[in-house]
Amino acid sequence: MTTKLTLTLEKSVIERAKFYAKNTGRSLSQLIEKYLDTITQENSEEKLSPKLKKIVGSVKLPKNFDEQKELRSYLDKKYL
Repeated sequence: MTTKLTLTLEKSVIERAKFYAKNTGRSLSQLIEKYLDTITQENSEEKLSPKLKKIVGSVKLPKNFDEQKELRSYLDKKYL
C-alpha cells in the first residue's frame, strides 16, 4: 500500500534530485523510498556509506525539544 508524504526541502536540492532521478530513469518517489528503506533496515548502519556514517548522530537535540513547535515557528517566519 502506498501513502502520500509531503516533504519540505530546499528548492535547489529538489531540482538536483529531480534531475538525478530523470537521468537514472527513476522517479523521485522511488529514490526517496529506496533511501528510507535502506536506512531503516536492521543493521542499516553497516550498509551506510562512509560519508553518511560520519554524520549519523552528530546532531544532539535537547530532551525537551518540540519538533512540531519549531517547525510551526519556522514556517510562520517563512510564510507570514
